[in-house]
Amino acid sequence: MHPFPSRKRLAIAALAMACAAGAGAKTLVFCSEGSPENFYPGVNTTGTSFDANEPIYNRIVEFERGGTKVMPGLAERWDISPDGLTYTFFLRKGVKWHSHRTFKPARDFNADDVIFGFERQWKEENPYFKVTSSNHSYFNDMGLPKLIKSVAKVDDYTVKITLNQPEAPFLANLAMPYAAVQSKEYADAMLKAGTPEKIDQEPIGTGPFYLVQYQKDAVIRYKAFAPYWGGKAKLDDLVYAITPDASVRWAKLQKGECHVMPYPNPADLEAIRKDPNVTVLEQPGLNIGYLAYNTTKKPFDDVRVRKAVSMAINRKAIIDGVYLGTGVIAKNPIPPIMSAYNDAVKDTPFDPEGAKKLLAQAGYPNGFSSDLWAMPVQRPYNPNAKRIAELMQADLVKIGVKAEIKTFEWGEYRKRLQAGEHQMGMFGWTGDNGDADNFLHTLLGCDSAKSNGSNVAKFCYKPFEDLVLKAKVVTKPAERDALYKQAQVIFKEQEPWLTMAHAVQLKPVRKEVIDFKPSPFSRHNFYGVDLKE
Repeated sequence: MHPFPSRKRLAIAALAMACAAGAGAKTLVFCSEGSPENFYPGVNTTGTSFDANEPIYNRIVEFERGGTKVMPGLAERWDISPDGLTYTFFLRKGVKWHSHRTFKPARDFNADDVIFGFERQWKEENPYFKVTSSNHSYFNDMGLPKLIKSVAKVDDYTVKITLNQPEAPFLANLAMPYAAVQSKEYADAMLKAGTPEKIDQEPIGTGPFYLVQYQKDAVIRYKAFAPYWGGKAKLDDLVYAITPDASVRWAKLQKGECHVMPYPNPADLEAIRKDPNVTVLEQPGLNIGYLAYNTTKKPFDDVRVRKAVSMAINRKAIIDGVYLGTGVIAKNPIPPIMSAYNDAVKDTPFDPEGAKKLLAQAGYPNGFSSDLWAMPVQRPYNPNAKRIAELMQADLVKIGVKAEIKTFEWGEYRKRLQAGEHQMGMFGWTGDNGDADNFLHTLLGCDSAKSNGSNVAKFCYKPFEDLVLKAKVVTKPAERDALYKQAQVIFKEQEPWLTMAHAVQLKPVRKEVIDFKPSPFSRHNFYGVDLKE
């Protein structure tokens, strides 16, 4: 019997082939954690699929590498009307499409491709609306079907998008993976041939690499696209060696069989940090883990009780004991990498004696009893909610608060938490677009509190609401940031959550890799990366 299952043999053979093909060429191997759903980001929801699509496509605007700033992409510039309703995009000329054995493009990228990308996700009568999947999750979840009034072609290199109301995060929304631009010419050709699904299985894009080969659960191979509009990539070949087990990824990184690995095991970190050939890149993630107080239920309808409970919990001990160096204490509901982050906000102190005094003032000199909900799953912002709940329970009993830990199956947990059945419940969020609205309005706004949405504190407070709604329609970034900074001050005064932690992204990378930048969205982008000779 062969010592390897056939899937592993396939992966090793494919890797060997990649290395042979790249003799003298620069080949970077990324030990990815899984297989993509397909090669069409518009219907994907997993980071694994977004990563596999990242080398192939562009969007009309892009996030800067390693950051959240919106930069020109396939649009070299844009104008926004003073009322914030009309966005005019001026597209790049001379942008080439990839080609492959069944399709050779006859034209460069133009406005028809941009319009196809919107209509495919928006118009049910579009022949591609249901191809691969009709669940355009991101397009729908951001309310784009109602927000967008029209997408019109002014000429071959100008597209005008008109909205029904102003939406300040709109540009950032267009830089997200779902908005990848596909070729209308390729789509038409495959529709005519009776194989429309091919555009999502054998993709062509305008991106820095083109797809050469995909073997499910084994390998994805890409090659640098020489005529790429941004200039040819520094790497010649890019290989995703699909490796679901974190410890196996680490073993491959040690041996030099891969150069970059995602999602290390916290238990392996000590060994990884000691390896002289590896650098562990760290970046605060675009996330927040928190304990939400149900502000509509006694005793948490009293801000003094909320403050007292927060003051009784030793977050430093939790971060040190549970996050194992993969988290930083959070003081605000948005992470520090955002431009709207208010560093001047004073954090709630760890002060059990002060907590007892506040409880007495609120009419609870002997404490009270409450539930404490803990998530049943590991999340990017919370590595072990059950253990954290036990530590919180031990802290709270010292101020007379008896907390009973509760949990449910994950789907049930979310549903019941969103319905407001809890008194205290752990939850969290990972941002999608680098915009503060994606945290402050989605998680703490009145709409979301009333609709069994993501506002599980059921926090609806007019001074806060007025600021976050105003920030939606203001278009100047500095003015929006100022409004969000004020909102964070009010959040801290009202304490609807104990802000727990921002998980730190850890990316072990071999030292021969030059200029790999971790993405705040946990994406992996290899354009601009180089290897030492």
